[in-house]
Formats: sequence, C-alpha cells, structure tokens
Amino acid sequence: MSPTRSADELRRLLARLDGRGYKAYKEIAGAYRFPGFVLFVDHVQGDPFAAPSRLRVRVPQARAGFPPELYSTPSRAVGVENFLARQFAAVARATDRQRGTGHSGRIAIDAPGQEVLRRTAVTITESWVEARFTVGLPARGRTILGQQAIELLLEDVPHVVARTLHCRAHDPEVVRCHAEVNEDADWLRAQLTRHGLVAFVADGAVLPRRSGVDDRPLAEGVVVPFESPPSLRVRFHLPNGGLIEGMGIPKGVTLIVGGGYHGKSTLLRAIERGVYNHCPGDGREFVVTVPDAVKIRAEDGRSVTCVNISPFIDNLPFGQSTRHFSTTNASGSTSQAANIVEALEVGTSLLLIDEDTSATNFMIRDHRMQELIAKEHEPITPFIDKVRQLHDELGVSTVVVLGGSGDYFDVADTVIALHAYRPWDATAQAKAIAARYATGRRPEGGDRFGDMSARAPDPRSVDPSKGRREVRVKAHGTRAIQFGQATIELEAVEQLVHPAQTRAIAAALVYARHRYMDGQRSLRQIVELVMRDVDEQGLDVLDRRMVGDLAAFRPQELAAALNRLRTLVMYPFGG
Repeated sequence: MSPTRSADELRRLLARLDGRGYKAYKEIAGAYRFPGFVLFVDHVQGDPFAAPSRLRVRVPQARAGFPPELYSTPSRAVGVENFLARQFAAVARATDRQRGTGHSGRIAIDAPGQEVLRRTAVTITESWVEARFTVGLPARGRTILGQQAIELLLEDVPHVVARTLHCRAHDPEVVRCHAEVNEDADWLRAQLTRHGLVAFVADGAVLPRRSGVDDRPLAEGVVVPFESPPSLRVRFHLPNGGLIEGMGIPKGVTLIVGGGYHGKSTLLRAIERGVYNHCPGDGREFVVTVPDAVKIRAEDGRSVTCVNISPFIDNLPFGQSTRHFSTTNASGSTSQAANIVEALEVGTSLLLIDEDTSATNFMIRDHRMQELIAKEHEPITPFIDKVRQLHDELGVSTVVVLGGSGDYFDVADTVIALHAYRPWDATAQAKAIAARYATGRRPEGGDRFGDMSARAPDPRSVDPSKGRREVRVKAHGTRAIQFGQATIELEAVEQLVHPAQTRAIAAALVYARHRYMDGQRSLRQIVELVMRDVDEQGLDVLDRRMVGDLAAFRPQELAAALNRLRTLVMYPFGG
C-alpha cells in the first residue's frame, strides 16, 4: 500500500465523518504521510464493541536513528524489537484514555512477557522501524466522534511514536543491553551440544518467580541467587558479556532431588523455559537449554490418535494392539507415554519430567509390586526401564525431578541435590547408596527401547470451518485454540509462554492444512515445511492481513496442538 494522502487529509476526513454512523469509518482505510512516519490503517472495525482497528506506523531509519550495530544480526534485532514493543506498550498505556463507547480511544500493542520472541508487533530493519498496534476508533454508541478521533490519531499516536520508535527517546546503553544480552543468550545456547551439555544455569541467576500468574523475578522475601556446585561448573566467554560461569547439565540421565520446597521444581521450570531467551533483569538471562527440549507430564483425558506407545504399554487385555493406539480419554500413564512418543516423533534431544505431574505407575514399579503382579499381567513398562535406552540408543537425554524414588539412582549419570535452593553434586553419594542398598527390582520391557512409527494426518479431519465460515479459529490465551467446531486443549503444553504464540500456532494449523496436508506427508514433514516457511518468510506467511499479534513458536508446540485436535485422524505413514 503506497502512501497517497497526507495527515491533513486524514484530519479533514475525520472532521467530515463526525456524527455519522460507525461504518463510515471504513473510509479512512489507507496510508497517510505524517511528519517523520507513515500511518497505515489496515483494518477498520465495524462496531465500537468489535475487535479494535489494526494500524501500523513505519518510521524511516533516517528518522528513527537506530545505529546499524543494534540490528546487525537477527539476535540483536529481536532483542531490540522486544524492547521497543515493551516501551510502546508502556507509553500507550500512559496515553490511553476512554473516548466514548466500548474500546473507543484505546491504543494497544501486543506486549512481550519475560521471554524474548520474534514477533510481528515491532520490526526493525536497515530501512525502517515498524510497529503494528490496535486502536479503538471513538464513538458514542454507534455514532462517530470525529474530534476525538482526530485527537487519537493525529495527536496521541504521533506522541507514542516519538516516545518509542526513535533512538533518541531511549538510553542508548539500555537499548544496546537488550541487543547484546539476546545475542549472548543465543550464542550460549549454540555452545551446549558441542560441550556435551543439555542446559546451563549461570551463577547469580534468580530462578524463583513472583507467583504462578506473575512470571517476573521474585523481589520480596528470601531470594537465593544460583551458585553452581564446583564439580559441575563450566565457563564460557560471551561475545559481548565476557566471562560467565555456571552449572552445566551434561547429556545423559540427570536427577534433581531434594526435600519438598527446596527448589527442585523451580530449577526444572527455569530449565524448561531455557529454550527461550529472557529480557535483561529477568534473572534467567543466561539460563539456556537445548532448543528442542520438551516438558512431559501426565495428561488425563486427552485424545491420542494412532500413536505407537508399545515401548511403554503393550500386551493389553484381549489382545488390543498399542502400535497404532487411539483413545478419546487417555489415562495418566497412557497420556504420558503418548506425550513422550509424540515428542520423539517430531524431534527432541531432551525430555524434562517432574514426578509431581507424572503418573506414578508410569514412572516406577518397585520390587514388591513386581512380586505381587507378574510382568505378564502388567502392560506398562515404567519409564525407569526406558530412560537409559532413550539416551544410549536414540541420543535423548532426560532431566527428572524426584523426591520419592531412589530406584532411579541405578540409572542416573548425574544427581543434583537441592537444599534451600542451593545445589550440590550428589552423584557419588547416590551411587554409593545404590550400591549399598540394592532395590531387588528386575528391569522390564526388553533390551531395546522399541520401534518408532511415523504418522500422516488425514487432511479431511483437520477442518477449520464453522457454519458458513471457511476458517473459524481463535486462541484463548495459552490454554486452548478454538479450531472450527473443535477445541484444542493446551493447558498441559507447558512451554507455551505467550498468547501470541498460540495465535500463531492456530494460524499455522490452518496454513499447514491448506498448503501441506495431502495425506501423503508425515506429521514431521508437515511441521518441518511450516517451520521452514516461517524461518524464510517470517510470521506474516501465516496471516497475510499484516497482524501484529503473532510470536514465534517451536515445532514441538505446533505438533502438540495438532496431536490434541479431537477430530484428528492419523494413518501409519506409508501404510
């Protein structure tokens, strides 16, 4: 869309629309030249109570003035973009005032949380800085308030732009910090595999969060900065930040143990969020994890479609096969088995498990239970008997939080104990205990992990339509996606961190359905093709409407959403 009208023309148009019916606002769609930027009105809401209108501003880099070194790499650019989106959101909130009915007068942008993600909200390039935001066009009832619209679009919006999208509006060192910290975190994560690690937790990191609904760092009470045990300490020289030391978690089977309330789950939570970068001041800026790590939990009641869970569950009563297992109401153990197999199917090198959110009979079957119930009468092979095979055969490591089963000492490579949030290397002590007190249990499930099976989705079962609408999808926070007539429950997909990711995944499912689902491609192939397109063309490839509320997601969560679509039909790939 090329700019054809001036800001003064927009002023006159809004004055002329004053007092008319709300739908007359449609006339303002288009582009307008302002001093120092261009305003694009991409979509005009049809009602003051409808979703707000979508606008963009694009500031030429000659006016914005951000030095090229701040966006010279993708990592630096994303760090700066997230900073600018936060600043835009803060200034918009301070400028915000009600101007009529419904959303009238509101200015809003999709603000980042603690994680730093590639977003459509703000983009910085060598040519320009662009912000996408929403406004509620002012009205009383359904009557246009033209003068209030003039104040909103020709006074408030330029004020927000001047305060946020110009380099001179910010402390240069703060902006540089956001660029460099994000670049350092990406660099650090890239070092893990070559150093034989799956995660790194920096000394001095602050892991506890304020609450379950507030992901900012804990600021009150006793806050214990993280300090690595000497035997697990590793060091790196960051490109920008210099020397950094902390705990390296090696590949293999790692246990995190300790008493209740001593920080086990807090550490695991930080590790699971380490697949993302964090903004300066978060406390977890240099807690990084291999990017394909997947948190696994039991998920009672989820649907499972054509999944080969035979490595964990086999020999069901009445000869029911588990090589292509389906159910609409999985038990805790069945769902946990399916979650692991699905993660392996789409690709992971690290599983993260907390016994608090696991099915007990999936995690362990002790000697006494083996004596009472013979293996030929127990379909479940517990995870303890597969965890080593996962690493030795498939190269998949595991980090497990445990507080109640020392049987895992027999299969662990590393044991990290926590006392009052302070970690120590308990590997030697745990191995000595295992040697001294034999469990007497017998390994179950055979000498190999088992076979893996690829699956292909039936495109007819992935239907985003509802009623007369060909596409009807909507994200509900990070909890669910309304997909056509079905609901995809995502509460157990714990590494989704922002609603913008869920919106992007909803769009990606529609994109995948129309572009790549043909009954001939496997689930993994489809996911990889979607991720390739997003990497090469950006998130806008998913939604051509120039929306500003999408954020980057991982292939693991895209596959997880598809796997939880209750209408989904899968076939063995090639079968």
